[in-house]
Amino acid sequence: MNATKTFDVQKIRADFPILSREVHGRPLVYLDNGASAQKPKCVIDSIRHTFEHEYSNVHRAAHALSAVCTDKFEQARRTVQRFINAPEDREVIFVRGTTEAINLVAQTYGRENIRTGDEIIVSAMEHHSNIVPWQMLCEATGARLRVAPMDDTGTLIFDEYVKLLNERTKLVAVVHVSNALGTINPIKQIAEAAHKVGAVVLVDGAQAAPHMQIDVQDLGVDFYAFSGHKAFGPTGIGALWGRAELLEAMPPWHGGGEMIKSVTFEKSTYTEIPHKFEAGTPNIADTIALGVGLEYLMEIGLDAMEAYEHEVVDYATEQLSKIDGLRIIGTSPRKAGVISFILDGIHAADAGMILDEQGIAVRVGQHCAEPVMDFFKVPATIRASFAFYNTKEEVDALVAGIQKVKDLFAQ
Repeated sequence: MNATKTFDVQKIRADFPILSREVHGRPLVYLDNGASAQKPKCVIDSIRHTFEHEYSNVHRAAHALSAVCTDKFEQARRTVQRFINAPEDREVIFVRGTTEAINLVAQTYGRENIRTGDEIIVSAMEHHSNIVPWQMLCEATGARLRVAPMDDTGTLIFDEYVKLLNERTKLVAVVHVSNALGTINPIKQIAEAAHKVGAVVLVDGAQAAPHMQIDVQDLGVDFYAFSGHKAFGPTGIGALWGRAELLEAMPPWHGGGEMIKSVTFEKSTYTEIPHKFEAGTPNIADTIALGVGLEYLMEIGLDAMEAYEHEVVDYATEQLSKIDGLRIIGTSPRKAGVISFILDGIHAADAGMILDEQGIAVRVGQHCAEPVMDFFKVPATIRASFAFYNTKEEVDALVAGIQKVKDLFAQ
């Protein structure tokens, strides 16, 4: 089925005010969604409405504004629960983003359960945020970090991953969709294999949650993290989902207000999940807006969005593959909306600047995935990352822009 015929992308684009602007006198072609996505008007309006009409601190207060804000704040938690099909809303912890979520698990579950000689497995395509916290934990505990390899297409070598699993494996931390390659990992199978040796599985869902239907119960994982700003919501807000029995057994990470039952100078006792992990005044307006943004995505339909995005990305892959001297980095059979590439004899940063002059926004560099760049023996890539508001016409503009880059360097 042709998704373009059933998905009204122009109607969608009208919901995103920034997409109508120009950059350097050219229509904006925004292809940097992997770094951060643009915001629909409903999210922008939600933030403004909260501060203009309803803002107050949440929980415990007896007055009307606090009651309204608290209700909307907790409604956002229930929205996240529905968005990822979590069993209970109390399993949803609000954090600043995926990075903070992973660090929270490393510093609570990890420090309680990882010991000298234990092993943690990550994949070869991880973002730094799913490498460094585990390295820090290994340094603190004497555990060992092991890396499941990938092949030349950027696909996880599943059999080699399974060989790494043993009775010492305590945790597997893996990305759902690679931010540098676009590879979609077989999370359900990864989790099943890990659980056979008693390991817990954490998934970095930053690049997956905005672009595909997520069902944590079907995936069978133990922790799932994603960021609001990549899911068309505000910055500074995200969510960690964890199985209730794990969260209940984990110690708090931050100490302060909201996360306590009682405090004396001799001893403090802690409240129940999720508030045990949400010390201090939260990011109220952005949390509410995150809920609004996720409702917007669910109203459109994640399945319809994914089908349309795949059609655009397939078209982009086909067109870019025709360009002489362009090499796509990451050609796994199962990919999401990320295309990383290099141009023969042209540095990624130079190409990015020339594309910017034409109104085309792409990301250049190592994409916080230096080991991936080392594996493919490239210093950096140009990354075009797509969302459901991008069009085939924008792909054509990218192709024309790349040709302009090549022409300038050919002179």
